[in-house]
Amino acid sequence: MVEITIKNLVFGYNSHKILDGVNIIVKSSEILSLVGPNGSGKTTLIKCMDRILKPKGSILMNGQEIERMSRQEVARQIGYVPQSSSTPLATTVFDTVLMGRRPHIGWRVQDSDLDKVAEVLERLHLEDLAMRDFSQLSGGQKQKVLIARALAQEPAVLLLDEPTSNLDMLHQLEVMETVSSLVKEKKISAVMAIHDLNLASRFSDKLVMLKEGKVYAAGEPKALLNEVNISQVYGIEAMVMNAMGRPYVVPLRSLAEAAVCD
Repeated sequence: MVEITIKNLVFGYNSHKILDGVNIIVKSSEILSLVGPNGSGKTTLIKCMDRILKPKGSILMNGQEIERMSRQEVARQIGYVPQSSSTPLATTVFDTVLMGRRPHIGWRVQDSDLDKVAEVLERLHLEDLAMRDFSQLSGGQKQKVLIARALAQEPAVLLLDEPTSNLDMLHQLEVMETVSSLVKEKKISAVMAIHDLNLASRFSDKLVMLKEGKVYAAGEPKALLNEVNISQVYGIEAMVMNAMGRPYVVPLRSLAEAAVCD
């Protein structure tokens, strides 16, 4: 079981701050979604958590500074799924997912590693693609394979950057349902950068709304997803309804358009 604490995180390029004093706690068995408009810092925060970027401030995993952990230790604890990936080598889907076992593999691949890959491929309904060349897959198929690779890693923390961006509605639900069930079953944590507020509402335990690199608000979806917050963060008018016990957001018009019409 892992708890992540982010304290006063700051990151920027030259004099331009992308993240400015971010404070977040991610609990075990929790799906936390980062939401906000483009440029609000969602992807940057995910990359800071995976040590791709080096911010100022602290990221603690069960009280230990991630910055002081070895790359191998971080790889055993954190599984990262980027928005997209292109591999320069011609590798099969099976071998691509097997790469997720690298932090656990010694001198050679064990049968247990192969079994884990097969299990994950089956869980994401990718077994028919196992021997296909990863580079020849569609964008949506590649995204599912990258998620499978992270799951094969058996991480304590799963970081997902727009995990449903290239998927149709059926596969969006399939991926989100898989992530949700694994978080509860394995008692891991998941942090997602996601644009779709309705997917975030349905599958998240907690939302963090980012605006211009700062935390605008944080809490349960039913507390955060309201017309006022959406107007302030996204600059739009929206109607928020209830569906399956969760808030459901229907965008209506931009505030600029509303000002002209009114």
